[in-house]
Amino acid sequence: MKSFSRLVLAKPLVSLLIFVALIAGAGVMGLQAFSSLQSSGYSDPDSESGKVYTTLQDTFGNDPVDLAIIADFPTSVDSVESLATADRFTAKLTNLEGVREVSSYFSLGNPPTLTLRSTDGKAAYFLIKYDAAATPAAETSLIEEAAGSEFEGVQLHYTGIRAMANALNLGISHDIAISESIAIPLSIVLLLFVFGSVVSAGLPLLVGGSAILGGFFFVWLATRFTDVSIFSANLITALGLGLGIDYALLIVNRFREERARGLEVKDAAAKTMETAGRTVFFSGLTVAVVLASMVIFPQYFLRSFAYAGVGVVVVAVFGALVALPAMLALLGDRVNKLKVLRGNLAPKDTGAWSTVSRWVMRWSVPVLVVTAIGLGALMSLGAGVKFGLVDERILPATDPIAISSEIVRDRFDGQESKPVEIILTGASAQQAADYATELSKLDHITRVQSVAGITVDGQTDPRAATAFADYVSGDQQRIVAVHDVEARSNDGIAVTQDIRALDEPFTVQVGGIAADYTDSLDAITAKLPWLILWVFAATLILLFLFTGSVLLPLKAFLFNIMSLGATLGFLTWVFVGGHLKWLIGDFTTTGSIDASNIILIAVVTFGLSMDYELFLLSRIKEQHDAGLSTEDSVALGLQRSGPIITAAALVLAANFLPLAISGISSIKMLALGISFAIILDATVVRALLVPSLMKLFGSANWWAPRWLRWVYDKLGLAH
Repeated sequence: MKSFSRLVLAKPLVSLLIFVALIAGAGVMGLQAFSSLQSSGYSDPDSESGKVYTTLQDTFGNDPVDLAIIADFPTSVDSVESLATADRFTAKLTNLEGVREVSSYFSLGNPPTLTLRSTDGKAAYFLIKYDAAATPAAETSLIEEAAGSEFEGVQLHYTGIRAMANALNLGISHDIAISESIAIPLSIVLLLFVFGSVVSAGLPLLVGGSAILGGFFFVWLATRFTDVSIFSANLITALGLGLGIDYALLIVNRFREERARGLEVKDAAAKTMETAGRTVFFSGLTVAVVLASMVIFPQYFLRSFAYAGVGVVVVAVFGALVALPAMLALLGDRVNKLKVLRGNLAPKDTGAWSTVSRWVMRWSVPVLVVTAIGLGALMSLGAGVKFGLVDERILPATDPIAISSEIVRDRFDGQESKPVEIILTGASAQQAADYATELSKLDHITRVQSVAGITVDGQTDPRAATAFADYVSGDQQRIVAVHDVEARSNDGIAVTQDIRALDEPFTVQVGGIAADYTDSLDAITAKLPWLILWVFAATLILLFLFTGSVLLPLKAFLFNIMSLGATLGFLTWVFVGGHLKWLIGDFTTTGSIDASNIILIAVVTFGLSMDYELFLLSRIKEQHDAGLSTEDSVALGLQRSGPIITAAALVLAANFLPLAISGISSIKMLALGISFAIILDATVVRALLVPSLMKLFGSANWWAPRWLRWVYDKLGLAH
């Protein structure tokens, strides 16, 4: 680090210009990533349901329904007037650009057994499949044109996978625009007061802006080789700005501290990089390793956050180690120009944080017990929580997609646009017919379609068999089973498990939305222990190399788990219990918490918590290595790092919290969860738990077995 900082500081202007040129080039390439980002990625492509999806496309030339329109007629769907209107509406849909296939209750001959007709007989489904080459713009236009409010007096409602994706993209874009109009001015005001001057408040924007552009460059690289979720862009902007604030605060404060001690500008900048710069490097390494853990998931929605997170951290560290020292060397004391706070901006060795920490250490046992009980109470709110994945109910209740979903639940016996797709391999025609009969008798299966016809409750109607003639290809047969439960729910899981439990002498593969939901949750559950092991090992190894202690890494991991448990309890109370709607707006409670969101919240906040942990431990260890007692080291370390940690957490929360008013409940949860977790960590954990436990540990804080002490002496990052 010393040699690198000397190289940067030898010619600071040249170093800064090279940095700006590199970031500009990366930004030009990175901004091209947006056209390649995807809006899905929640499925496990290697699962049984993923293989069924591939077979349907490759063998049967069939794709899932992209758009489902529910036409609500003023009279019976079987009336002469309704039949004529349906014909004209079908013709309109068929002639729309981007439409490959239209099927409906009417095109299948109005069979009474079909649940394509509502229970009251006045509404019917139209199922649309797009051309493979249909662009997102064409799909959006198709939805708007095909699913207007009415057609010749028929009320139209639409749903389906692509329609939901379109609604999500529009909703998120709208909500982000509103939140940024609140977050940006608020963040600027906070930065001015946190840094104390206009000039220094601009430095985190330099680092954060560079990290954002660089993060998009890494995402653009990833899109050359794999699918990347569009939601990774949100993480890049929030994390880039957050890390920019963290690192700039740490380095600027240390620079001011060294200048106050009388060091010349370049010497102060060099000393800053030897101390705070090392902390930033190790902190960035730790955060990157933690975020990289999401690459183990098969769903590219989660893997995307690993690509984006690691990229933005790498560039943020690069900016903090190159751009910041170069700027400090060029600015010198002008970094304090245009002050908004009176007095000396250099950090002080006494103050509120020192006072609080000494009080906490004086009453360490009571404080530890009371704080642990409080966190435990929050954690208990999440006991027995059920995890799920998103469906249409994450949209506002007034959204057309959500309204359509309610119509399906209230007026139809089956989920026509979300059937179970089954592939039989090696079954004879009679075996397939017998299987369809057996399948139709299962609970919640309302209809089974096969080459034999339509089967309901064990009885087969062969009149529609010609419509399913293409359900056979070689030794494979396709079976479609319509059910009457919410596909992406525990009921959908139960239906999938019941079908897979059927024992047959031929190969059966079960797919469709409910099976995809089941397999995606199973994939997350299977990978979760490996994620925990990854993060646990990274925490222990990296923090040991940073501190030389065995207990401090264990303490950090335990406190982060407690903080995350409390956050899960809080989110369960809000989103399962239906609380705080008066504050964050209305949302639909589904009885479960989105597993993908919780993993994202947990990994991001764990990484940021490790950021704060290293900021604090670096100052405590520095004082301890200088000969101070544990109590004095903790008090002085908290006084020097506490304001930085709290300020950084507040500014980051100010960026996330405005998104809590989003109409999309998963965005609400993400914003509220990350904000709650980082504020809890920066206040309760850092101010109460850390000093109380370090006081109780005493000299044991720095203990390690002799052989590990040898490892630390050889490989550790000594201050």
